[in-house]
Amino acid sequence: MGLFILRRLGVMIVTALCLTFIVFFLTNLYPNLEKLAKTQGNFRMSDEAVASYLGKRGYLDPMPVKFGRWLGVVPGWVTEAPDGTVTGRCFGPDTPPEDRATYCGVLQGNWGQSTVFKDDVGGIVRERLGLTGKLMGFVLLVMVPSSLLIGVLAGMREGSPLDRTLSTFSIATTATPEYVSGVIFIAVFSSSAFGLKWFKGSATSAMENATFENFTLPVLTIALYGMGYIARMTRASMTEVMTAQYIRTARLKGVSFRNIVLKHALRNALIAPFTVIMLQIPWLLNGVVIVETLFNYKGFGWVLVQAAGNNDIELLLAVSVVSVIVVLLTQLISDIGYVILNPRIRIS
Repeated sequence: MGLFILRRLGVMIVTALCLTFIVFFLTNLYPNLEKLAKTQGNFRMSDEAVASYLGKRGYLDPMPVKFGRWLGVVPGWVTEAPDGTVTGRCFGPDTPPEDRATYCGVLQGNWGQSTVFKDDVGGIVRERLGLTGKLMGFVLLVMVPSSLLIGVLAGMREGSPLDRTLSTFSIATTATPEYVSGVIFIAVFSSSAFGLKWFKGSATSAMENATFENFTLPVLTIALYGMGYIARMTRASMTEVMTAQYIRTARLKGVSFRNIVLKHALRNALIAPFTVIMLQIPWLLNGVVIVETLFNYKGFGWVLVQAAGNNDIELLLAVSVVSVIVVLLTQLISDIGYVILNPRIRIS
């Protein structure tokens, strides 16, 4: 297992570097850099002024050099003004010469400065990731047990009224986009005009203090959409397991239905849903954009919208890289879990 994990980690690092370079290349195309210069300077800047702004900050250097600086394996750019003031990527004009660092990239913990929030990118990403992580945690607590229970109950007796009812519910939740269910929930449960006023339609206060009143609607909106996929996969897997030969043999030997389900069918039936559940995590991270915007919850998805809309290159790059890392980590956990759950797989 150790060698298997090491090999997978090696592949992950190579994949992350390749994907990160692609994202870096796309965000550092000249039209984006030109827009950045005019946003930070003046929208009436001439082409020469734009080139001067970008050149002084190392944006016009070759792409591999810029990528190396961002990673922290190439020395940061240094510029000296006509009046003798020296500035650089790794230090400011007031930094004493003996304290000026040479390398200051991601490997040194420096993700750059956000041009929109005027703050450290690493701090912004950590804060917003924590808020979205809290939302994702509550969503998983609601979504996973509920969907597995629905799928198992539906798959235990294929074709029964219970199966048809739960399958219809699963299809309906999956077919309803988050923005539709979110709007319906707000109108029904929080509208001051004709709603029930049970919950708040905004989750802004949940950033500081999440309560049943201000966090239920965003959690329920995301959980319902993902619930259908897991429930349908669990039902299909459970139905297949319940018709397997070893289950029939257990029935002929007089094993109770409860023991057949709990001791023999459930473990094999959970293999496929486990993979789907792990794939839901990166979807939750990036798919919360609509819900966070709808409920004004300023988490990771909200920051992604702000970074993309305002051409905040450093922040957009950091958000993209974190998303890539989360996807790869969940894939690794999925592979390890699949090996543990499926006894037919031999990693040696």
